[in-house]
Amino acid sequence: MKVLIEGEKYPVSDLETILDDSKFYIQKGIEGVINSVGYYHSFDKNELVYFLPKVFMKDDCGNTVFGISKDDLFNFQANETFKLKEEYRWIRQLLIYFYNSLKEYKRRYSDNIIIETSHSFELNTTLGNNEYTYLDLLLSFVNFYKKNKTTILFKHIEFKSNQAKKPKWEKTFRKSLPFLDSSNTPFYPEIRNKKKIINSEEELIIYFFSILNRFNNEHELHLKIDPSYTLIKASAFENLQKSGLSKLRKIKHRYFSDILKRMYSLCEIYFQQTDTSSYKRKKEEFISVKNYNIVFEDMVDKLFSDKLDEKKEIDHEKISLDDLKYNNDGKIIDHIYEGQSLIDTSNIFYIGDSKYYKSNSEAGNLSKYKQFTYAKNVIQFNIDLLNDGKVYKKNIRYRDEITEGYNLTPNFFIYGYIENVNDFDETNLTRKKEFPIKSFHFDDRLFDRDTLFVHQYKINFLYVLKSYSTFNESRIKEFRHKTKKDFRKQFVDFFNDSSKSGFQIYELEIVKKKAGAIVNNNFKLLNGKCFYTSDNKLLIAKFNEDETLNEFIKNPSIIIKTLSADLAE
Repeated sequence: MKVLIEGEKYPVSDLETILDDSKFYIQKGIEGVINSVGYYHSFDKNELVYFLPKVFMKDDCGNTVFGISKDDLFNFQANETFKLKEEYRWIRQLLIYFYNSLKEYKRRYSDNIIIETSHSFELNTTLGNNEYTYLDLLLSFVNFYKKNKTTILFKHIEFKSNQAKKPKWEKTFRKSLPFLDSSNTPFYPEIRNKKKIINSEEELIIYFFSILNRFNNEHELHLKIDPSYTLIKASAFENLQKSGLSKLRKIKHRYFSDILKRMYSLCEIYFQQTDTSSYKRKKEEFISVKNYNIVFEDMVDKLFSDKLDEKKEIDHEKISLDDLKYNNDGKIIDHIYEGQSLIDTSNIFYIGDSKYYKSNSEAGNLSKYKQFTYAKNVIQFNIDLLNDGKVYKKNIRYRDEITEGYNLTPNFFIYGYIENVNDFDETNLTRKKEFPIKSFHFDDRLFDRDTLFVHQYKINFLYVLKSYSTFNESRIKEFRHKTKKDFRKQFVDFFNDSSKSGFQIYELEIVKKKAGAIVNNNFKLLNGKCFYTSDNKLLIAKFNEDETLNEFIKNPSIIIKTLSADLAE
């Protein structure tokens, strides 16, 4: 087994020993740069290869998040210290979850190609929808053995016991050598009897455990196989690989129990792949992607976003979240979900963007500008509906007609990172930066459509990896509810702290008609600084450095507003 990391350089001479061609790397002189993420198995070279995402790199100096260099990781199997140390047990668990995530993406996008306006994305694979890979087979053998080893051992003992009935001692003395115990009493481990028919169940068990033993030795699975089993090894096993399929099919009709039928199926699939006489035999198999950021986006989106198949009929026209996610200008929003507004009980769309970088990196200016464009597109989509007298939902409010102010649009970046290679169960979802990124046209207008804030979060990549292929809908909903509540609370806490947000929010409880009169009489003063909420309160956001509102907020009916972090019932 070899483990490589996307974007890293390795000697071409090393790559040629494990890969049949160069489609997984770009050659630059005597080195090759890995340009794929995925799984690869060469039948000819008998090598399992993993191309891990670049998030597993800790820095640009060749150090990985595993506490070893990329070169030590490449030579993982050859280094004896790794086999003996407990802290390196993560590798098995990680690679299985990683492999399963690739299969899950393949399942979710079975057409294999996603076309975007900027580029095409290909999920390359040699596998059909119903095919076993070598790793599938290895895992199936191990899981079957762990689940059924007691039953199999019982059948084996039963067979051995039957052999001892009606012994033919003359033949036993002539054909077998005894062992002598401490009292010099002879003991015959193999007793010959009159039964000459080969036990077909035992024959199948021999094949199964011989294959399992080969897996165990080649991939250091540390399985303990009972020594009483007869095993075919070395050159005899090599010969069995060539002829095992024909031998197996001669005894196919003899199995009726579910366990033996399943055991037969696993052995049959294995021999189909190793039978050198078969013209259908593959030389290699792989699942790989060259744009893993799209896979990461889908992994996070499965956790965060609402389903996109819900259609709302508005004046006989069906509109779904697809219309918000896939913008008219060709841009595609990574994550979008509906949640409670930050300032009242109406709803708003939360807009997120996955950031697929190395563990300690962060977004550049281009990514920040793109996120602000995503938010403005969603705002415009809802405003276009409003201008036509329509709404996506009655409780979604982006613009207030009285003040002409815009609701606050929550935006966030979410980065994958790895801190503990053994932790697959905790989200470790925290803020990457204390202060959000801010974009504005007028810095003192909080309720202006051009005033936007983007919070930055990081989430345990290993948790996302595991959840993508193992979490059921119930666990995903549990994650969504808690995370969305936490996101909203952190936005609310930010705006409640004027030293961080730069604004102090005030409120005036007033009926709509009177609120309209106040705004009309002070429009230049309040433009972009006020918003009339769904619960009949006029909010005024005073920028800390803005002194023009000092006289206005002296009104005794105007009080400091503390936004509520609690969700409406």
